[in-house]
Amino acid sequence: MTHYSPVPSYYAASTNPAPKRPALQGQCQADVCVVGAGYTGLSTALFLAEAGFRVVVLEAATVGWGASGRNGGQIVNSFSRDLDTIERQTAPDQLRLLADMAFEGSQIIRQRVSTYDIDCDLKEGGIFAALNPRQLKHLEAQQALWQRHGYHKLELLDRDAIRTRVGTERYVGGAIDHTGGHIHPLNLALGEAAALESLGGVIHEHSEVIQLIPGQPATVKTAEGEVKAQFVVLAGNAYLGGLVPELGAKSMPCGSQILATERLDEATANRLLPGDNCVEDCNYLLDYFRLSGDKRLIYGGGVVYGARDPANIERLIRPNMLKTFPELANVKIDYAWTGNFLLTLSRLPQMGRLQDNVFYSQGCSGHGVTFTHVAGKALAMAIQGQAERFDAFASLPHYPFPGGRLFRVPLTAIGAWYYAMRDRLTL
Repeated sequence: MTHYSPVPSYYAASTNPAPKRPALQGQCQADVCVVGAGYTGLSTALFLAEAGFRVVVLEAATVGWGASGRNGGQIVNSFSRDLDTIERQTAPDQLRLLADMAFEGSQIIRQRVSTYDIDCDLKEGGIFAALNPRQLKHLEAQQALWQRHGYHKLELLDRDAIRTRVGTERYVGGAIDHTGGHIHPLNLALGEAAALESLGGVIHEHSEVIQLIPGQPATVKTAEGEVKAQFVVLAGNAYLGGLVPELGAKSMPCGSQILATERLDEATANRLLPGDNCVEDCNYLLDYFRLSGDKRLIYGGGVVYGARDPANIERLIRPNMLKTFPELANVKIDYAWTGNFLLTLSRLPQMGRLQDNVFYSQGCSGHGVTFTHVAGKALAMAIQGQAERFDAFASLPHYPFPGGRLFRVPLTAIGAWYYAMRDRLTL
């Protein structure tokens, strides 16, 4: 069995109270067995429980232990590749569905927070920051693209306007997405888990799945038990491990690093981010930051291909933080951690079936907070016999990485180096 160590994150240190959820023992039955208690699994399970299904969730570690409880906490609309890429790759009917869903994840999160009274420090407004005129032109094109698909909540910011929202000289302009925002990601996951349990759903932690046996019903085995279910949803993303090798060939775990400062005084926090919005820049290897509920600066960035844990996270991220906010030179870093997201070659999410009753969703490619909630709705509707949303995602291309598992890390790193050099040279 894999050992899952505690995560030394700010989020883990500031969680809301949560019950112990015992490991699966013996045999049980369910309408649906969901593998993974991150956002994809919890979102799917909650939609199904609301529709009256008996749902059992199996989690190898604890609720939100993976990317769902470690990410930057930013609610960002659309997908890691934007709608212009999807326009070139899909039929008009499916494009319409995908475009609608591109802006739905943020709404689902807010509905969950409101309906189930989830305490997760929800704040409004997400800023895209341009470091040069080329990036600002890209944001102008993004605004036009989103408007073409019926979304009108992205507002462009010139140099003066962005300085009223972000206390730095680095940016030449940007855009604010008024339905973007940010949350305490682990507390959101714990709140969704509690909501699921309030509807009769069952979550077993420390229950790593070791075998999936197809059939009607399918059998999902752990070390000490098994679930027999009419449907199975694989929602492990970067932490699914080697359970399904064919999914691993089409994706690659990648690590992103995050720091959390000590608590800032009110005046400093207000100078850095007067509107308490979250921010991400427009580089290929982007930086992202925001204030926590207790006024720490949470600052992340960088990508480690292959999901190795770097030896010194602070050394990787702190220089970028100080480029943005030099006044924090003497501020103490209280927490530093890494978390894995799952990258696909196309940087578009992957959704599909392994058998008629075994579904999967993976490969958020860095846009997981919103996409996972959309995916949960699409998966739940497909299990209920309404597969239009699921089919739209399933129609997107699922490419294997060239060179297989051996060469996917170096080849992807070379590509990332090229784009990072373009950003530095402002080409």
